[in-house]
Amino acid sequence: MLSPEAARIKASCTRFLSHHHPSSTAPRQVFQDLLAMTPPELARDEYGGGEVIADFEREIAELLGKEAAVFMPSGTMAQQIAVRIWADRRASRHIGFHPTSHLELHEQHGYQLLHGLHGVLLGKRTELMTPQQVRDFPHRLGALLLELPQREIGGLLPSWEELIELRNWATETGTPLHLDGARLWETKPFYGRDYATIAGLFDSVYVSFYKILGGIAGCVLAGPKDFIAEARLWQRRHGGTLVSLYPYVLAAKAGMAARLDRMELYRAKALELALALDGTAGISVQPRQPHVNMMHVFLPGNRAALEKAALDVARASGVWLFGALAPTDAPRVARLEVTVGDAGLELTGEEVAALLRDVVERAARV
Repeated sequence: MLSPEAARIKASCTRFLSHHHPSSTAPRQVFQDLLAMTPPELARDEYGGGEVIADFEREIAELLGKEAAVFMPSGTMAQQIAVRIWADRRASRHIGFHPTSHLELHEQHGYQLLHGLHGVLLGKRTELMTPQQVRDFPHRLGALLLELPQREIGGLLPSWEELIELRNWATETGTPLHLDGARLWETKPFYGRDYATIAGLFDSVYVSFYKILGGIAGCVLAGPKDFIAEARLWQRRHGGTLVSLYPYVLAAKAGMAARLDRMELYRAKALELALALDGTAGISVQPRQPHVNMMHVFLPGNRAALEKAALDVARASGVWLFGALAPTDAPRVARLEVTVGDAGLELTGEEVAALLRDVVERAARV
């Protein structure tokens, strides 16, 4: 949460390093955009049923190469439901995922407290999970969850060959493979394959519409017909069948239409930024060649001093670089997550490098 001063400075900026222009997600603009794309005869959905939601579910299921899909208001809800269903079918309470999985870090252990599941953390916190680490786990898993890309470690992706190896293991052992695809849309440039091919390696898939696509909220869970039918029951148990979901569905459709074809542009800009930043004024980038449109940028200096310097630079340049940094294990090094969206396309690598160098130098003088 930004301080009042930081919020005022950000509001005065005209260019932004990460994500999209804030004006594009301002409520008034969102409502105007939705009004322009809404047919006058469109009827609202009711409790998860109706043409507007059913058509969109079919569209996403086809895009992902799955038999069926269900729209839900929350990814937290969708993924807990997915692993619960698979765990019940496998008669195993053990669910495998990376130590930085969203289920482990950001959901207050809902999978455990609500569903009685046991999370098995596979792999090292700072590295991708490997097929061998999965094979070495000695007990039966109810499901294995894989996040593509792995946000908390800089947007890393396993190789296609590693994904095939995991798919083969899942088939051999009968273990359901679930995809945390919150940022699946961003993986296409790296793999060079369509979404149905990527999702085809998984038994079930969750995708989000409010991140890089810029929707209001909401997601889709896709998979076999019987799996999705059961997921709809769990959605009701979770309180997820809101009386109407059409604003979220329409915003999701708008985001898909506006941004799904820009993923190549976003990643190309991320590569440009990484090349310009790595090694500038002691700055380092992880990964040095971003797998997607995301990277972690490590800035030398005191974290509080860097954050203050960024505000000074934003005030002087009109470019918003960041508001808050994350701590790291290294002394006097802070982490910045950069996600290239529409706004970042307007900045050059050289310009961003110069601005961040200014931030580092200002912070060093404090």
